[in-house]
Amino acid sequence: MKRVIVATLFLVIGMLLVWVVFEPKIAPYYMQLTQARVGLEKDLQPPSQKEASFVGSATCKKCHEKRYDHWKHSRHSKMIQDIKKDPKVVVADFSKLPKDADFTLEEAVYTIGGKFKQRYMIEAVIDGKKDFRLGNYQWNVQTGKWQRFKPWKYWYHDAYPHDNHKFPTSNTCDGCHFTGFMAIGKRVEPSIACENCHGPGSNHAKDPENPLYKASLHDPIRANEVCLQCHMRNRDKRLEKDPDIRKLWMKAKDYPAGYEPGRALIKYKLAAPFISGRETKEFWPNGAAKKNRTQGNEFVKDAMYQHGITCINCHDPHKLTNTADKPEGNAACMKCHGFNSIIGPHQASLEAHTHHKASSKGSKCIECHMPKTGRHTGKSPLTVRSHMFRFVSPAETRAYGMPPETNACYACHRDKSLDRLQKSLDAWGENQWATQEILSHYLLEK
Repeated sequence: MKRVIVATLFLVIGMLLVWVVFEPKIAPYYMQLTQARVGLEKDLQPPSQKEASFVGSATCKKCHEKRYDHWKHSRHSKMIQDIKKDPKVVVADFSKLPKDADFTLEEAVYTIGGKFKQRYMIEAVIDGKKDFRLGNYQWNVQTGKWQRFKPWKYWYHDAYPHDNHKFPTSNTCDGCHFTGFMAIGKRVEPSIACENCHGPGSNHAKDPENPLYKASLHDPIRANEVCLQCHMRNRDKRLEKDPDIRKLWMKAKDYPAGYEPGRALIKYKLAAPFISGRETKEFWPNGAAKKNRTQGNEFVKDAMYQHGITCINCHDPHKLTNTADKPEGNAACMKCHGFNSIIGPHQASLEAHTHHKASSKGSKCIECHMPKTGRHTGKSPLTVRSHMFRFVSPAETRAYGMPPETNACYACHRDKSLDRLQKSLDAWGENQWATQEILSHYLLEK
């Protein structure tokens, strides 16, 4: 009996030593990663929220002032801004507005965005209802120029008149940019506020014992849905039953109408279509983003998503930390990955892993695993980082006929061809089987 106890004790100590030595990075996320998966169809919204109404972020501030202050300084609070209340929210140079613009600054009520581009909402009566329309020009913040804007040119171009004055924001923009509009069709608050991610809060405000939906307490696969509701390009869910979009004339919606956090998003949202090898307006042939707001489309196909890593593991949704313009650097990735972790990197040092000096751009995780592949407008520079996370070789970029500048290696080494860059990777012994498969496919197709 004593031998059994001693053997068991040694086994437990041995397992603890293995855990401490080999798995210190991923240990804090153990409970999250092992959380039971419940599937995409289950309703996770707390029962007390079923009859709740939207109350706005000012109500939330009364008890959650610190969270509110963090959010108030984030971009989420500034996606829709009232020009009359604060004229400083306008970032465009209206003195240079083209003469054929169908709006003026005095007519504009709200701004949309302002970090990469800014559009302007004008009051209008469309299809017999009070609504908003968008101006026929948008300000490109990245280029500092006005550029023509045709809001009907996306997937729903056959569902609306090709006329800015007859194109309602209620069916395209407002679901993601106004709190409450996606769920109940009312503009409760002009911003992406608390209840966009936590659901209607009236019952919680009356009695804190009535819980709000909190994504981090649930299946990590499902936790991502509060982000995917807007950060995943989609089609109108009704097209799933009847693909003839002409039947949705003046009704096609570019957001999952009726969704509230905790509900099964898949019942409200139809993801934008993609088939590997086919280029679309939204994706390159390998699935990488060509446009903004495609993070979810890429991420749901990634191994990290499948294993339970969530958007909020990398981004604080209240502060909007670790953003494109203010990345946290390698520290954000090394929270989980490390040279003493079984999830790698599997080299002894950063330089051994990247084949670049530790202080160089080539040793920054995001430069190789999240290269800039997309644009915010057709005339914008490449600034949208891919969320596929796997390294895309020069051979893959070449085989799929993608622009060389979307490749991580070429982005820095523009004096070298994709073929020459691939030879360097081959010399390092980097995933040659995958490269051989890509090249053989390319040669056979030719």
